Amino acid sequence: MYMTILFGLFLLLIILRVPIAVALAISTIIVFLLTGDFDLSTVPQTMFTALDSTTLIAIPGFVFAGTIMARGGIAKYLISAMKAWVGHVSGGLSVVTVLACAFFAAISGSSPATAAAIGSIMIPSMVEAGYNKRYAMGLVAASGSLGILIPPSIPLIVYGVVSSQSIGRLFMAGLIPGIFLTAILIFYAIIYARVKGYGRLEKASWKHRWMTLRKAVWGGILPILILGSIYSGAATPTESSIIASAYAIVVSLFVYKETSLKLWHKIFRETIGVTAMIMLIIASAMLFSLYLTQEQIPQQLATAMLSMPSLNVVLFFVLTAVLFLVLGTFLESSSIILITLPLLMPIMLSLDVNPIHFAVVMIVNMEIAQVTPPVGLNLFVISGITKEKLGTVFYGAVPFTIVMALCMIIIMIWPGLALWLPDTLFGKS
Repeated sequence: MYMTILFGLFLLLIILRVPIAVALAISTIIVFLLTGDFDLSTVPQTMFTALDSTTLIAIPGFVFAGTIMARGGIAKYLISAMKAWVGHVSGGLSVVTVLACAFFAAISGSSPATAAAIGSIMIPSMVEAGYNKRYAMGLVAASGSLGILIPPSIPLIVYGVVSSQSIGRLFMAGLIPGIFLTAILIFYAIIYARVKGYGRLEKASWKHRWMTLRKAVWGGILPILILGSIYSGAATPTESSIIASAYAIVVSLFVYKETSLKLWHKIFRETIGVTAMIMLIIASAMLFSLYLTQEQIPQQLATAMLSMPSLNVVLFFVLTAVLFLVLGTFLESSSIILITLPLLMPIMLSLDVNPIHFAVVMIVNMEIAQVTPPVGLNLFVISGITKEKLGTVFYGAVPFTIVMALCMIIIMIWPGLALWLPDTLFGKS
């Protein structure tokens, strides 16, 4: 009965547009009070304990680096270089858009941030070059979701903290699937653009190409710096986020020199806002998890699912895929991980499902959900940028959503795509 009240309250608060973190905390506290065995003084203690992790410092670090990249000229010069090199071919701007999203994702770790930063630059450029606006919006919405798969990924950091898995191993597991998904999106975007006869830019001279490349190289070093420091073992993901932020500051201040005091105020404000939102969700989800643990809900759910006569690994992946797709349409990815993972871990371990492989499939699921109504975050971001209706953005994203779903199935049935690199670098888990 109390579980019904808990989820009923939570859904009601979400429908009333109460922020996710507040909805989680309020619904859990009310249910705790109804059970009569709860001391309110444990609320702040539990929430602060949830944030007492050095690993979580990586989140503000990568958010800060991504914000500087978007505001400090780094993203602008990278896109200019890509336009100069491939913008003249049919579908070339599609390639630029997907590559720019993948590149930005490798720094920011956030899908909405990726869609906002790249969409504000690329959608007007594509429309000006003769591309259908709906197609351009759909491409950016779908490609922006790469932000939570390609390392560094904020949801993968949260997954690692909750499941006690290596963040470095999770990052490596997301790299090849991220590249694979990027390549498939590029292939489809080129074919679609050529069939429709979408426009191309004027071919740039070799002098202009090399000039834009020299200008962009400083930004190009950033993902190499992040991933290289982690792969080599020279830095942990947390340390790497601080290195990335420091490098982005130096490049923005002393190389591109396009920042002002007012702009830095905006950068800090955005970073604090995004970080505070994620941290509050994590803290509130710990209260939710505390109730689940106290009532032994994970164990009961595991027992119920494992008692299903037909339950196997394939059915488990199918059931969780449906679950994540539904939840992902109205919840942020970190929230989904924090709510569902404590419930799913016992079942996963009982079925011998590799938690690293499961993490990648889970994240791709959430990528699809981010471009699915009614509350796909990337759809709202693109709708806000372009002032177009949400439905128009969604229809533009449908073909790319289907492509992503096919990629998810391939990753699901081919674990080596996610596990080969971490097993090679770190040894089999």
